[in-house]
Amino acid sequence: MKLGISTLLALSLGLTACASKDDAAGKNLSYTPREQASYLTQQQAMLRSERVSNVDYVLDFTLGTEETFSAISRVDFDLSDVSSPLTLDLDQAKVTKVVVNGEAVSVDYNQWFITLSEQNLKLGRNSVSVSFERKHSTNGEGLHRFKDPVDGKVYLYSHFEPAAAHQMFALFDQPDLKANFEMRVLAPNDWHVFTAMRESRIEQVGDKKRWYFDSSLRLSPYNFSLHAGPYREWQDNSGKYPLRLFARQSVAKQVNPSDWFTFTHQGIGFFEDYYGIDYPFRKYDQVLVPDFLYGAMENAAAITFSEGSFLTNGEMSHSQRENLARVIMHEMAHQWFGNLVTMKWWNGLWLNESFAAFMATLATAEATEFTDVWRTFYARGKQAAYRQDQRVTTHPIEVPIATSHNAFDNIDAITYSKGASALKQLGHLLGEETFRRGIHNYLSKNAYQNAELDDFINALAKAADRNLDQWKQDWLYHAGVNTIRADYQCQQGKISRFALKQSTQEGIPTLREQKVQLGLFNSDNKQLKLTGKLAVTYKGAVTQVDELIGRQCPELVYPNYQDWGFVKVNLDQRSFNTAKQQLSRVADPLLRSMLWQSLWDSVRDGQLALNEYLEIALLNIEQEQDYTILGQVLSQISQGKNYLNRIYGPEHSRVQAVSEQLEQLSWRATLANKADRNKLRRWFSYYRTFASSPQALDKLLQLLQGKTAVDNLEIDQDKRWQIIGQLSRFQHPQAGELIEQELARDNSDSGQKSALYARVIVPDAKVKASWLETIQSGNSDLPFSKVRTAMNALYPAEQNRLAEQTAQQRLATLAQMDKDNNPVFMRSYARRLIPATCSEASVKRLDAAIENSAALSAGTQRRLLEAHQEDQRCLTIKNKML
Repeated sequence: MKLGISTLLALSLGLTACASKDDAAGKNLSYTPREQASYLTQQQAMLRSERVSNVDYVLDFTLGTEETFSAISRVDFDLSDVSSPLTLDLDQAKVTKVVVNGEAVSVDYNQWFITLSEQNLKLGRNSVSVSFERKHSTNGEGLHRFKDPVDGKVYLYSHFEPAAAHQMFALFDQPDLKANFEMRVLAPNDWHVFTAMRESRIEQVGDKKRWYFDSSLRLSPYNFSLHAGPYREWQDNSGKYPLRLFARQSVAKQVNPSDWFTFTHQGIGFFEDYYGIDYPFRKYDQVLVPDFLYGAMENAAAITFSEGSFLTNGEMSHSQRENLARVIMHEMAHQWFGNLVTMKWWNGLWLNESFAAFMATLATAEATEFTDVWRTFYARGKQAAYRQDQRVTTHPIEVPIATSHNAFDNIDAITYSKGASALKQLGHLLGEETFRRGIHNYLSKNAYQNAELDDFINALAKAADRNLDQWKQDWLYHAGVNTIRADYQCQQGKISRFALKQSTQEGIPTLREQKVQLGLFNSDNKQLKLTGKLAVTYKGAVTQVDELIGRQCPELVYPNYQDWGFVKVNLDQRSFNTAKQQLSRVADPLLRSMLWQSLWDSVRDGQLALNEYLEIALLNIEQEQDYTILGQVLSQISQGKNYLNRIYGPEHSRVQAVSEQLEQLSWRATLANKADRNKLRRWFSYYRTFASSPQALDKLLQLLQGKTAVDNLEIDQDKRWQIIGQLSRFQHPQAGELIEQELARDNSDSGQKSALYARVIVPDAKVKASWLETIQSGNSDLPFSKVRTAMNALYPAEQNRLAEQTAQQRLATLAQMDKDNNPVFMRSYARRLIPATCSEASVKRLDAAIENSAALSAGTQRRLLEAHQEDQRCLTIKNKML
């Protein structure tokens, strides 16, 4: 079946609609038994919160180095209706005892939730105690257990978002039932234990210690946490709040506490000033943890960060430190927006993440050394949002969420960066101080409570004295990104007519209102310079801009100058030609970044031939002195090379020629930038990525072995593994031996994952088949983090022929894989292993899979549709090649 983009879009948006049948659930619904499933529907959550209030937990954990833990979970709550049973969430535990209001009761438990009989409950205050044992998780959710391969020490940490607290204790696992959490933990003598509150006392109990924690402030369950193990601790008590940082002992030398504490102090000061509200918790802990599923998590006062994202062997680069500052700010923003004030249900998760993404960038720009971080936001986060919003699986920012199982179905760049961009341009529309005042009022009014989208919008509308209903509908309830284009004429060197034209995507008719800046540029002998700018609020299909009539005719018009708006720019032909010819003469770095992006977008849209873009890039990139733009364009060049590999294969003469150019250029630039460590490392990282010829691979080997060196470039442990991975990827004859030698040298967790990556990426059909069977069988003893590493390495772009050998099998078994595995596994599997090999046959194969996809989960259906669209895009790029 050949599906057009509008048909695919309708199918994709239908997934969200189908997933939201329970969204209409509200008050006065009659009792219906809860589904026998691991998830909670919105209907059941709303029914439960109508009956339950004033929740308190008293948690008693016994922890150790074993693969299981035991606990007693006591929940005290008020109950307003005893006409039907009540459920308490607890996942895959061995329940040994349930006590309701002082009486032991028979256990009615299905491995997902405990059903409490209405006969044992009473109106008013109730108390339920559940004693149980459970295995630790190894997939990053619940109470995760990790055994350090270096020293054998065991570390525990929790992760509960979106609804995984029931993998650690018995509770009402929904965000609108906020509670106070009191906890006691018995743990080995040399362990640290930490959570939302600082310990009140520690008792010695034999050869162990019992940690006591006073009742926390009111939190949604997913904001609570428990972390325990022989963590290394750093403290900083120089500020208003005590700060602590934790990491595994074996990686402690990779941590620079100074950066962490500096950025944290800067952030707390900024946010207290911006919000006008003191930090809502009593201390600030941060912990680096292994095997983490995401970048970080905003647990109240005990934030977790992924080791893989924030640990390096050697000095952090500028971009790594900037990312660290930004993510610290992101999780800190959540302490107010998300933890202090929390959404009622998972449809509001986007607002937490969008607001944190916006505030993190603002705080990093205004409170730290990284004043240009908005340009990073444009080049990375915002571009990801534009791409996501142009996919057939695009969705509104605000979408209904039928069940906790669906909470992460739409967590993507739209949730984070499009939402952040919408908030940023709303600030321009309302005025920055009005916007800030509305945020303060929202947080003050709803502190320690739950709120909905209308509470947030109404607070801003009241502060601005403006109705925002239409803005809310256009931006939050309608999908897609609009395009604007300057349409103008000149006579005798002066503008005689000027309008902004706004257009929509196929099948998405929404036209929006927003405020942008028009930038007009002309060249002198050396540079293309700004000769005029004008703030314009546009809406509808055409907005006349008469204020520009009579001004000097521009050589280039950029309709979103300084990036106020969330909109795709389609350069007029005169401006497009100027951009191609004068890129290196553009003085403004943000504009230069935007023009580079316009050229790359033209490639992806089939308007500019990939080979023409690469010619422009290769001609200009060595002259680029801006660190952020350098990374942006090198990333685009790398993507371009991947397209060439998928289109032609690595042996094709066209690919070989480009590969040789990229090897020579990146090595030449590496040597030319020895005086600038950040640019040196950036260029070298791309030289390593581009290296595929025997000569380039041998040069990498010589660097690895110390037989050659580049001044100011340290081949640290991270780079050693990266080089070995590249040698294996292109079957250097010594690669296998090097993997084993390096693993003997570095048997850390990151070393084991790097060795695994290098083994899986080797272009060998037997290796691929063996690892695919391991991934699909589910019988491996490997933790999920290593299975995910194998998925990432299995089929890189130049191994299309190997990918073809298993493509049909992967599609044929997709439905069974989706049925047999949890959403955490399938998010990685479907993203990496749905085959799209850039051929007509591949597109037809995906057509057939889409036609038979009704049994797939919403998340896997989305990945299938996206793979199909990307395959079509690749063919479009191929057909445009000159």
